[in-house]
Order: sequence, then C-alpha cells, then structure tokens
Amino acid sequence: MAGKAAAPGTAVLLVTANVGSLFDDPENLQKNWLREFYQIVHTHRPHFMALHCQEFGGKNYEASMSHVDKFVKELLSSDAMKEYNRARVYLDENYKSQEHFTALGSFYFLHESLKNIYQFDFKAKKYKKVTGKEIYSDTLESTPMLEKEKFPQDYFPECKWSRKGFVRTRWCVADCAFDLVNIHLFHDASNLVAWETSPSVYSGIRHKALGYVLDRIIDQRFEKVSYFVFGDFNFRLDSKSVVETLCTKATMQTVRAADTNEVVKLIFRESDNDRKVMLQLEKKLFDYSHQEVFRDNNGTALLEFDKELSVFKDRLYELDISFPPSYPYSEDCSQGQQYMNTRCPAWCDRVLMSPSAKELILRGGDARDTGGPSARPPCSRAAHGSRRLLESTLSTAASRTRPSATR
Repeated sequence: MAGKAAAPGTAVLLVTANVGSLFDDPENLQKNWLREFYQIVHTHRPHFMALHCQEFGGKNYEASMSHVDKFVKELLSSDAMKEYNRARVYLDENYKSQEHFTALGSFYFLHESLKNIYQFDFKAKKYKKVTGKEIYSDTLESTPMLEKEKFPQDYFPECKWSRKGFVRTRWCVADCAFDLVNIHLFHDASNLVAWETSPSVYSGIRHKALGYVLDRIIDQRFEKVSYFVFGDFNFRLDSKSVVETLCTKATMQTVRAADTNEVVKLIFRESDNDRKVMLQLEKKLFDYSHQEVFRDNNGTALLEFDKELSVFKDRLYELDISFPPSYPYSEDCSQGQQYMNTRCPAWCDRVLMSPSAKELILRGGDARDTGGPSARPPCSRAAHGSRRLLESTLSTAASRTRPSATR
C-alpha cells in the first residue's frame, strides 16, 4: 500500500474529481479540498500525477473566473507541489461556445526526479519532451497536444446542450506509452424517469456516449496504446431494482399533478410500524430513511445493482470496488460523510482501463497494444471519498483502498 515506488519504479497517481461545488464556496470547500489533495500527494509521493476535473469553474463560470485563476495558481505554486518542476494544465474556458464547451480541466504534474518524459503532439504525430510549466485555456480545439470533443448534439438528452465531452492526452513515461482520457458523461435528470425502466433511459444514453469515446481513441488515425479513462461517468445503480429491493415490504402511493395528471411523487410506506415512510421519490429527491445501507461495509450489498460497466466488459477493466458510493456527498463541511437526499448514492466517479492497461498493471507486459516499449508490472490502488484516485506504482503488487471521507 506504500505510495512511494520501489526503485527503479515510477509512481503514477491518477485522480478524478467533479469540482463544480468548489467554486461556489471557495473559502470553505476549495480550501478543504486542496488540503486533502496535498495530503494525498504527500502520502504517496508520485513521480507522475494526473488530475482530471469535471465542472471546472462551477455552475456560473463567468462569475467564478477569479476563483478559477486562484485555484490554478495555488496548485502550481504551493509548497506541497514544489518538487513538481514541470506541469501541463488544460482548461476548457470557452463557456460562450455551446458547441464546444465541456468545463473539463486536466492537470499533469512531473516530479523533478523524473527524467525523459514525453507528450504526444497529435498534429505532428510525434512525441515532444516536456519541460517547464505551461497553461492552455480558452480554445483548446487548436492545441495540438490534446484531443477535445463535446459529444454530438443528438447524443444529448432532448438534444439540449450541456457540458459533456472528453479530453485525451498521450504520454510516454519510463518507456511506457499510454493515453489519459478525462471524461464527463450524462447525468440522470429525473429520479422518476430513472425508476421507470430497467435499465433506465439515461443508462442507454451514457452507453452510447462512452462507446463513442472508445471508438475514437482506438481508431486508425494514431498508433494504438494502452489507455486509462477516468472522470465522472455518472454511472448509477439500477434504480428500479434498488427501490424494489430496499422497499420489498413497502406499499407505494402515487402522487399526481392536479393539472396534468403527471406523476410527481412516489411514497413508499412500511406495511406495519405505523406505515412509516421508507422512501420518497421525486424528480430531484431520493429521501431514504436508512441511509446507512449505502455506507455499511462500503456499500457492498448494493454492488449487484452497479451494472452499467458490464456492457463494456470486453473493452474496459476496473479494479475491485471496496469504497462507498462516491456521489452525492453533502456539500456541508460539517456533514462530509453524509449523502444528500437528491439522488440515490452511486459510484459515479471511476478509473477504468483498457485490456492492455490491465495487463500492464496486473501482470506487466508490453505498454502498447501493437508493439512498443515494455514496462515493469505496476502496483495499483484507488481511493474514493471526497476525491477519487488510482495510484499505479511500477513495481510488483496490486491493491485498492479508501482514505477518510473528509471534505
């Protein structure tokens, strides 16, 4: 479980976090988040670190611009990061363009002891040595060191634009070539709609978008390499099955709108015990009376309802989950281990990898899918809570754990 790589290994830390709320309350949430992030860096001391952020800048990006600049400056200049003398930062700040804006932020930090690291230029189709610290923002479409796409408009629910898409970068570290993909998939707009069918209509939309990403990163334009896709997938538990299981002995009451007869609320009551309310379900309400089921034993009892990744079982791999659902934690700093009652808790934030990346981690082998430099088998671990991460250390073991959920 040690984060420091055994020589001559290279420790790689992959972190993903939806940070939208940090810019709504920077004095509290952002300060606490950065403190936790720095503690993770101090504990594991990676040589190469990737931080993938979604909803960067918050809901009102224009009003949060000053907070964005402060956040980036803090990350690049803090004492906790002083040993990382090279960095690349890619921020999608073009919020005025509905056609292109994804609100994704990708940060890459290189330790001073790490030699000869290269990043791929997608336009020139060759690697370039990484030196210094550079920040790219606004129009990332013209930056040759990455590929950025917003999903086609017909992929969006009801064809309404929202900030969903992906950013891809390619690296060569210790003779290992690999892609890192920052991704944000579609959320569940209504708990009531999600409950109607199994699987839900939202699950189908996410599958279509993720399939689009995978097809893009393995097409014929560039050499195929191992890849890690990590971000906010918005994967949800199968809502209909979860509700049926949690409320097996309950009776359901349906509340409809007087003017449209549309279902606006479902109330599940215990058959006895004075017909106590177990669950109330509305468009943006999931109020379950026994929330501890999502935390007990890291929510293991609910893993059978985490089905969305199974569609890609031959294309994506994930280490065993041994941490509670990562969403939706309370944004109240004093209630950091509580879930909000807006959505059914779920493992939305994930670190996934290609089959060749799995081989690289679990058994070692060739870093490329079609020929290339070899690497030592890495040791991996992931931690989820207020931040989610996977650490890969180029050594010899594999494990997964969870840090405290302090926010």
